[in-house]
Amino acid sequence: MAMNLGPGLGANDEDEVIGTINTTPLVDVMLVLLIIFLITIPVVTTSIKVDLPRENNVVRQTLPENVIISVNRAGQIFLYDTPVKNQADLLARLQKFAAMQPQPEVQIRGDAQSEFAAVGRVMYAVQRAGITQVGFITEPSP
Repeated sequence: MAMNLGPGLGANDEDEVIGTINTTPLVDVMLVLLIIFLITIPVVTTSIKVDLPRENNVVRQTLPENVIISVNRAGQIFLYDTPVKNQADLLARLQKFAAMQPQPEVQIRGDAQSEFAAVGRVMYAVQRAGITQVGFITEPSP
């Protein structure tokens, strides 16, 4: 029969508390993670060689026959300088331009602070009218 007499009185060296942290498993896990990342990074990057198109900004001139549609900051649509009442009115006006031969180019001027939905509505109306030449007017980069 065994009896515990407290610390220091008949205690074995086996029962001592270890006060240090073993960092070997932590280092092993970190090295394994490092190896996994080093192996997977080349796989994540695109490995297929593709020749991407280069950006080509061509300065275009506004001709008198071009149709200019503007969208202001509030999302209001203007055909030349005349405000458009609604989407149906814009579509009806654009269908007249689509019937012309040759078809004029539509140039969309969207305010930088306007919502994309307003410009998207203009693009949708242009597409529904059947106009094939569409451009966006932007400020040239300095």
